[in-house]
Amino acid sequence: MVLFQALCALTELTLGLMAQARLGVMGLVVLTAVFIGVRARHNQLAVGAVVLFVFLMSQA
Repeated sequence: MVLFQALCALTELTLGLMAQARLGVMGLVVLTAVFIGVRARHNQLAVGAVVLFVFLMSQA
C-alpha cells in the first residue's frame, strides 16, 4: 500500500515536471484539473482535462 502511494506520488511529480517544461503554467493547471477530477470522482472534469492535455501536448 505504501509502495503504491509512493509510486503514484512519483508519477504525479514526473508528469508535473514534464508538463511544466513543455507547456508552462497552462500545462500544470490542466494536469491539476485532471488529478482533482480523478480524486473527486468527477468524470466530466477529468475526461475534459485529459482531452485538453493530450491536445496541448500534441501541439507542443
